[in-house]
Amino acid sequence: MQALRAAIAEVEVTASQLDPGRAQQGALWAAVGSHVLDTASALGEAPAYVAAGLDDATAFAIDDAPADIAEALTTIKAVENVGINQTSGGHFAFIPGGGLFPAALGDLLAAIGNRYAGVQYAAPAAAQMERSLVRWMAGLVGYPSTAGGDLTSGASVANLEGIVTARDAGAIGSADVPRTVVYLTSETHHCIEKALRICGMAECVVRRVKIDEGRRMRPESLEALVKGDVAAGLNPWLVVGTAGTIDAGAVDPLAAIADIADAHGLWLQVDAAYGGFFILTEHGRQVLAGIERSRSVVMDPHKGLFLPFGSGALIVREERQLAEAHRYSASYLSDAREEGGGFSASDLSLELSRPFRGPRLWLPLKLFGLAPFRAALEEKLLLARYFHARLSELPGWVLGPPPDLSVVTYRYVPKNGDADDFNRRLLHAVAADGRAIISSTEIDGAYTLRLAVLHYRSHLDHVDDLLGVLTREASRLEAA
Repeated sequence: MQALRAAIAEVEVTASQLDPGRAQQGALWAAVGSHVLDTASALGEAPAYVAAGLDDATAFAIDDAPADIAEALTTIKAVENVGINQTSGGHFAFIPGGGLFPAALGDLLAAIGNRYAGVQYAAPAAAQMERSLVRWMAGLVGYPSTAGGDLTSGASVANLEGIVTARDAGAIGSADVPRTVVYLTSETHHCIEKALRICGMAECVVRRVKIDEGRRMRPESLEALVKGDVAAGLNPWLVVGTAGTIDAGAVDPLAAIADIADAHGLWLQVDAAYGGFFILTEHGRQVLAGIERSRSVVMDPHKGLFLPFGSGALIVREERQLAEAHRYSASYLSDAREEGGGFSASDLSLELSRPFRGPRLWLPLKLFGLAPFRAALEEKLLLARYFHARLSELPGWVLGPPPDLSVVTYRYVPKNGDADDFNRRLLHAVAADGRAIISSTEIDGAYTLRLAVLHYRSHLDHVDDLLGVLTREASRLEAA
């Protein structure tokens, strides 16, 4: 026994390095705090895109030798300074994430306390914080008090959990899958079909509903497909409406889709990952009308609430159905089950181990209140309309439909040469300039540029700068 105690004491000396005292913690805090403030103040004015990589990949190597905090922060700084600057007001590519400073503080606080919010017994107050946030979002959507949900890493997981819930609510077994029908459009996010594959429904029938000139689902096409499938003896099951498509920012006619879903017993899931939080605005409430009639909704706070990546949510009209699809238990959780009441987050999610996601969402909302978020979302709607109007006045530019939300599609048609190649070169020229970053898509076979205005730092001067770069570079390329 003495030998065992001696061995324990020996390794404890080295292991104790993982628990630094207050003085060492203070030194680390000072170094990291200084770095954070320097980074936060510089990123807003830094280039939107820097095309470079880390010169020395060995900087990431891990071995037995410790490094000091200054060396580690040098590597972190190098990571932060290349690629797309996700905190730049000139970030108009893809669907921008946010990065609100208080959200980062929320993550820090969550990690320091390291509360496990997955089971109420383990951290009842943490679980209540997350539950309150879910109920707040359910209220925004217009769901009844029976609603529940899950804070996820993003829309891919949230859509998967929603589809699993719909599958189990429809009592769809493996033998039923080949005759079960899902209704999507060409604009539906690819994570939906990925989720179908992951949850064992890759062999279901997928119908592509036609879209209108605004790239929204056509309800009459949906109804015709559903009626045809019923007549053929198939099982119409799920329709996914989108509130803010990635390509064009279009919002499907949710009320009309809900009418059809109700008439034929379809589960309506709304992928509102991008557009959902525009419901805080008057325009958003109008364009999202009908979302309250869905069975499940996916929303991404890391989009419409400007949080760091890794902030998603699934809200389901009937919490009970979400639990029935996801709740499992084990003998080692019996104490938690006996002490807890109601559903825990792990009952409503595919995750058991999970980070405490509540503070990153709760702290910014608490510190700022809703008014700045609402104003920022209204600003993005107006900036997209402004960009569309300004560019439509200039010769050579072909614009997509006026934006439903804050995405604009456009391309330049040169007098000579291939338009697709021209616009590819134009996109690269914008990136090389560095003040803004845009992205592209393919619409009706044509290479098309996109503007996505969703960053909290994006303001009128950033859009004007981009307009200037686009017109200057288009003229230069055409003259070359």
